[in-house]
Amino acid sequence: MNDIINQVLHRESPTPTLSRFATANPVPGKRKIHFFPVLLLGMLLTLGLVMPAHGQLGSPNPNQSGTTGLQGKVASPPPTTAATISTPTSGRNFNEIPITVSGLCKTGLLVKIFSNDIFIGSADCAGGSYSIQVDLFGGQNDLVARVFDALDQTGPDSNKVTVTFQDGQFAAFGQRISLSSNLAKLGAPVGQLLTWPIILSGGTGPYAISIDWGDGTAADLKSQPFAGTFDITHTYKSAGIYRVVVKATDSTGATAFLQIVGVGAGSVTQSTTGSKSGKNDGGATKVVYIWWPLLLMVPILLAMFWVGKRYELSAIHRQLEEQSRLYGNEIQR
Repeated sequence: MNDIINQVLHRESPTPTLSRFATANPVPGKRKIHFFPVLLLGMLLTLGLVMPAHGQLGSPNPNQSGTTGLQGKVASPPPTTAATISTPTSGRNFNEIPITVSGLCKTGLLVKIFSNDIFIGSADCAGGSYSIQVDLFGGQNDLVARVFDALDQTGPDSNKVTVTFQDGQFAAFGQRISLSSNLAKLGAPVGQLLTWPIILSGGTGPYAISIDWGDGTAADLKSQPFAGTFDITHTYKSAGIYRVVVKATDSTGATAFLQIVGVGAGSVTQSTTGSKSGKNDGGATKVVYIWWPLLLMVPILLAMFWVGKRYELSAIHRQLEEQSRLYGNEIQR
């Protein structure tokens, strides 16, 4: 008996310290839950939710131009309703250009005018109608209006209107000057350069070119020594849809006109006539901080911390009781 008492007295003190039991193995049959990783995950998720979100989706410029929006094409059927040509009427004779072609159309579609199946002008359909200044070829012109949707799908042709242009300059100087383009509508983000190829043919060089971009700025003037394809450039400062009119005059004084549609990418603040309306947002990038997830996570984190502390204290208490019971059994032997 004395030997057993001496062995017990020489053992470590049965009074455990908090540091020992904080790292001790859990009681057999009990699973220990680690709350630190859960807390860490919750904080990381919270920080991720409140990071600034930049409105820069779908920008065609990889350097982030500041436009906002999503790019994509959704399949849809082509237009089924044709535009009409109300003015001019068939049988008219003209000796001056440009002339105005107008009619009815479905709002939101692009209207292109063709003369003898050659593109001579375009405009967006607004308010169920359109109006386009067009040039004519010498002699007979068969005018047709065609509508196109955002996917460049064409609808049915309009009624055909046949007019005649008596071109005295054509008879005197040979081939008549004309303007055309493979693009009836073209745009660029606000603040970025828009480059548009124009096709000049006929006439006698050099040529004087003027471009009215429809945004209230002074017309651009340039000289073109020879016929052929040349580029016109412009930078829109306000988002919107604009009527662009290109005029060319050759060395004999003969003129040609082309009306097309320019677009400043962003929230539309202008009509197709180029008149200003509304306030321009400039397509600026907006930074939005989302704080409500953080506020929502605060009580959750506090509750998790409280539950974790309660569990740790309960586990330490059970370990102390189990250790005391083991030492008590050892002393009783």
